[in-house]
Order: sequence, then C-alpha cells, then structure tokens
Amino acid sequence: MDWNKAMEFAQLVNAAYDVFAGKPPVTPGYDLIATIYGNDLATDMNPDRGRQRVKMGLILEARAGGEVVVAIRGTEGIKEWVQDAHFGDVPFKEVSGAGSTEDGFTAMYRSMTVEEGAGKPSIVKFLGTLAAPSSLIICGHSLGGAIATLLALDVAAHAPAPLNDPTIYTYASPRTGNHDFAVKYHQTVTTTYRFVDNVDLVPKLPGIFPYRHVTDAIRMDSLTLIPPRVLLQPNPVCWHILTSYIYLMSLSSGGPKVDPEAECATDDRIEDILGKIHLELETDKSIADKFSASPRTKMGGSA
Repeated sequence: MDWNKAMEFAQLVNAAYDVFAGKPPVTPGYDLIATIYGNDLATDMNPDRGRQRVKMGLILEARAGGEVVVAIRGTEGIKEWVQDAHFGDVPFKEVSGAGSTEDGFTAMYRSMTVEEGAGKPSIVKFLGTLAAPSSLIICGHSLGGAIATLLALDVAAHAPAPLNDPTIYTYASPRTGNHDFAVKYHQTVTTTYRFVDNVDLVPKLPGIFPYRHVTDAIRMDSLTLIPPRVLLQPNPVCWHILTSYIYLMSLSSGGPKVDPEAECATDDRIEDILGKIHLELETDKSIADKFSASPRTKMGGSA
C-alpha cells in the first residue's frame, strides 16, 4: 500500500468538500469531468435534510494515464446520525445476493446523479459512457466512505472493464451493511484500503448486529496510552475530520509532514502532561527493577 497515493486521493476528497463550500476545487494533475449531486443524510433530528439536493462528490480524470477518480465527501448530518443512534437496514437490491445495508446511506446512494436535474444518469451509468479509462479509483471520507463502498460493489458488478475492477480508499467510514453484504463485497471487489484512527467514533458505528466492515482496517493512532503519545488534540471532531487523517498518513509516508488543522494540533500543555506521565512511568519502572533485583529472602523468603 502506497501512503502517498492514499494521501493524494484523500486530497481529492478534500476538493469535494471545497466544492460543497463554494470554493474552487484544487485537483493538481486531474481534470474535473463532472459533479455528483444527491439528497443529504436524513436523521431523526433533521428529517428535512434528506430532501436537500447538495453537491456530494467529484468525478475526475488524470491528465496522464487516463485514470478516473470518484471522490465523495462526508456530510454534516453524520453528527446527527451518531447522536440519533437509530439504525435501520434495507436490502441492497442493486446487486443480487448482497444482503442489507444501512437505510440512510442507501437512500443517499440511490438519490445520487451526475450533475443536477431530471433525467441525469446515475454514477454507474455515467462511468459506462467514458471513453477508454485506464482504471477507476473510488474514494470517500466518513459517510462518503460508506457511499464509496456501495458504489464499489455496484460498479464491480455492473460496469464494463476496466471499471469493474476499481480500487477503493475509504477514510473514517462507518459500517455499511450486514454479513451478507460484506461477504458479497469481499467476493466482488478485489482491492480496498480502509483507513481508521483507532479513537475515531464513526468507524465503530453502527455498533449493533448485524453491521460489519467489508475489510480489515489500516489503523493509525492519534492517541496512545502506553507509551503515552498524543498526536492530535483529544477531541472527537479532531479525531474524525479528513485533514487529521491526512496528517496521520503523512507521518507514515516517509515524505513531508502535512500539518493538521490549527485547532487540532497539540500544544505545550499536552506535551507537559505527556512529559509528566513519561517521568512517572520511568520512575515506576525504576522502582520495579530495583524490587525485582533484590534478594527474595529480604522479603521474607519465597512465596
């Protein structure tokens, strides 16, 4: 697995966030082919959100090599989805034998079209019209990771070659479907890289039966207790946002470090606390070493 490639595709997902925010997308080396629209995530707290059409992703083509990338962003609605904690499932009828998937994600996926307006094609149909793409990458963050997972199986089952052999990159994706869906996905989609910060809450949801992840995680640690290490502010938002994932990946890439958001960077106060914890651990270790080296008879003989 190439960490730099993983960061490159994460940056393209960041460009999808920029488009949603009204900013021009930054996609060096890629041309924008089309914009993906869809209904946003409806939740119990905000059911009307599911009737709002928003920009959810981008379809891009590499200027060199003809590689096509579908990049799908997450949604503000994921926060409400986590708080609601009511998860339903529906059959994923797009692919035979694919079990069931989370209903909110599935409704979003089914609403998605390439460009806006009546009669616009689904992503799968649009990809089938492209002239001679060399390969297909599908990438997504947070809820966009779940959408990317649904799209990956749909494309692998229905798109012409070489699009039917996509490579998938997801960042902080929640669980998408049940056991049967995960099995069908594993049988059909050959290459998936699923990145998870171990303290991020969203990849642990839905945490109830029957939801499962489709593949093992590539794990990163923004927070560890032994040895004590804090790479990001201990804040659930900082643990989840895509820029934090890009920062953590940059630490493993062997290349330049990409800084996290300023509000998520660690500060001197945290470093001081870590220093004290480290000193206490070293002191405890020193005491334990002395104790273990002392003659057992001094402690009243063997137990």
